[in-house]
Amino acid sequence: MEAPVTTWTDHSADRPISLTAPTGIDRTAYRRLDEPWLAAAWSHPSTRCFVVSGGQALIDETADGRTELVMTPSFEAPVTESHRYFLGTDEDGVSYFALQKDVLPGRMDQSARAAGLREAGLLLSPRDAGLMVHAVALENWQRMHRFCSRCGERTVIAAAGHIRRCPACGAEHYPRTDPAVIMAVTDDEDRILLGRQMHWPEGRFSTLAGFVEPGEAIEESVRREVFEEVGITVGEVEYIASQPWPFPSSLMLGFLARATSTEIDVDGDEINEARWFSRAELHAAFESGEVLPPYGISIAARLIELWYGKPLPTRSV
Repeated sequence: MEAPVTTWTDHSADRPISLTAPTGIDRTAYRRLDEPWLAAAWSHPSTRCFVVSGGQALIDETADGRTELVMTPSFEAPVTESHRYFLGTDEDGVSYFALQKDVLPGRMDQSARAAGLREAGLLLSPRDAGLMVHAVALENWQRMHRFCSRCGERTVIAAAGHIRRCPACGAEHYPRTDPAVIMAVTDDEDRILLGRQMHWPEGRFSTLAGFVEPGEAIEESVRREVFEEVGITVGEVEYIASQPWPFPSSLMLGFLARATSTEIDVDGDEINEARWFSRAELHAAFESGEVLPPYGISIAARLIELWYGKPLPTRSV
């Protein structure tokens, strides 16, 4: 089925989607292979670094109520052999690095705590959230891609954590990003289609989503996923925004989509329940607790809000 895909850039201008706000960090990618420059940057007294482990980092509350990544000067950093990742520089010339460790370091003051992106992403400044997203994505990729997919030899880290090279066959491997579509589907009565997966908490409903397949356009992926999961056909598709989602390596591509049919037939595999909601029905379901909104950090919440017309009720992480 041929239908247009429309791109708009102003939907999220008033309130950026979590993990997408400008960070003020220049990734300075051209320096990643400049070993003398990296060594000088690492040894500079203004350089700051933090540890990432298992998708978590240490965060702490400041005296004025803000939440920050726990960062230290490089000369106070724990020792790591090669898992040191250059994340970029800010407008003041401060360089930032992440260190991958098996465990997070302890804190003498006992005030800091470990947090993953689902929590920290809602609390940190755009700069700190952006640094953590970058670091977590690199850590996930590094842990899962230690061997060459061409010959099986163990690879070595290069380009300040952004390449793995094979010493046997010379292949270079780059961080993986898996594109996934996520869509708020509406019908001619202006109802929204929400579904729930079996392993989700009772009452949690959200937008449909799925991975883009090889050789597939993203708008066709929207139509295929909706039909496969709930048996609904989709016509017009409108791109809204993207969101990095390193759990472990996705890039969420957000859409609004218009259904051309309304009879639901769930697949029973990925989705075990799906329902059409009017705004009044969804509001009542939120009020009664029958329906739980998606996590505020997710682009799913913002897609629903575009249709709902106001922020969704908050929920704990």
